[in-house]
Amino acid sequence: MKFKQFYLGCLSHASYYISSEGEAAIIDPQRDVQQYLDEADANGDQIKYVIETHSHADFVSGHIELAKRTGAEIIFGRRANTSFEAHKVSDGDEIMLGKVRLRFLETPGHTPEGITILAKDTENESAPQKMFTGDTLFIGDVGRPDLVGSKGYSAEEMGSMLYDSIYEKILPLPDDTEVYPAHGAGSLCGKSLSKETWSTLGEQKKYNYALKPMTKEEFIKVVAADQPEVPAYFPVSASQNLKGSAPIGDLPVPVRLTSEQARDFDGVVLDIRSASEFGISHIPNAINIGLGGQFASWAGTLVSVGTPVAIAADTEQQAEEAFVRLARVGIETVKGYILMSDYAGESRSVEQVSVNDARSATALPDVQFVDVRRPAEHANGHAVNTLNIPLDRLPRDLDKLDPTKVTYVICQGGYRSSIGTSILENAGFKKIYNVTGGTAAWLDAGLESEASATACANSL
Repeated sequence: MKFKQFYLGCLSHASYYISSEGEAAIIDPQRDVQQYLDEADANGDQIKYVIETHSHADFVSGHIELAKRTGAEIIFGRRANTSFEAHKVSDGDEIMLGKVRLRFLETPGHTPEGITILAKDTENESAPQKMFTGDTLFIGDVGRPDLVGSKGYSAEEMGSMLYDSIYEKILPLPDDTEVYPAHGAGSLCGKSLSKETWSTLGEQKKYNYALKPMTKEEFIKVVAADQPEVPAYFPVSASQNLKGSAPIGDLPVPVRLTSEQARDFDGVVLDIRSASEFGISHIPNAINIGLGGQFASWAGTLVSVGTPVAIAADTEQQAEEAFVRLARVGIETVKGYILMSDYAGESRSVEQVSVNDARSATALPDVQFVDVRRPAEHANGHAVNTLNIPLDRLPRDLDKLDPTKVTYVICQGGYRSSIGTSILENAGFKKIYNVTGGTAAWLDAGLESEASATACANSL
């Protein structure tokens, strides 16, 4: 059996290639599919199956394009309400991929149609089986039960299904079973995902909080607690994956904009440069979501699908990369781009300040200090005098702040806080400062901090 994991860091997304005797299967493919075609060509394989563990909410999948270009059969769980032809599998169904036996388990809980795939090399019976868990079981976590992709079911009902899937179908498997999930740390499909991209079931039984012995009621409570807000684009992507999407290559190509066109753009200007570059000079009312972080996830969270988008970048290559990353989360309305070296119009700036300067300033009266991390992150430790407004809630919680006051914004490392300063600038705040290095630098400097609770959420 040949096996390869493809990991897309900007979406914390793992997809998989397995093959045997010239037949290949792709599990949970990303939208841009050329890498799978290249892998098949390099191995002399024919892609026979494209398998989706569920209808993904956090990205648009490339199953339709892969199937059209290779003649592969698309496989979903039997509960998936697809608008295209697909092979729907039920619990215990098996297919052969060369000498590899693929067995399917129905594992609802994150979504109703979720499946887990067990891959066993029949030519090497002593080798551990590989288990592709999608968003049912992560390394260090399990899939959240509260997504809109589970429409028609309550979080409690989905949590009950997830408990049964985990405890009745997955945990009884051998401890040496290798676990390969669809996501790692940074994904919004869970709250405590590890940076590790695979593990064994035995290791997960030791260290995964959700796999500890507990009642169903306890499980539902602990899994549902402290989940991040569901991004607005999630239900759109989930629906799109059941209908099918056009290849990225078929989308309209953005045009190069003049300074006047960028300044007067009727839509959202996304400045994809670093926080420091954005701080020095940027187009008025641009939103700074840098390519260096969780760009696609935050763009999908803060930019409504269908909104016209213009990209402000340093290079054409960066603009092209942003175009692809936006398409991966269903944003297909990038109309144009501008290189900031060409921009000659009015500009604005956001001062970047050190944690020591921020500590002195925020001790003064009439200064607002906003922490845009998740509530659980804030509870685990934060700078004194901070008001916690998570970044995904900031646009609708602006009434908690006074736009006439001096405002400092902090996060974990400076990425999300820069996004936050750009949102505040759009809302009319005039005196805004981004705290470089974030809470990590604040704590490293030994500055006064507070902690109000413990939580298991990872930072972004």
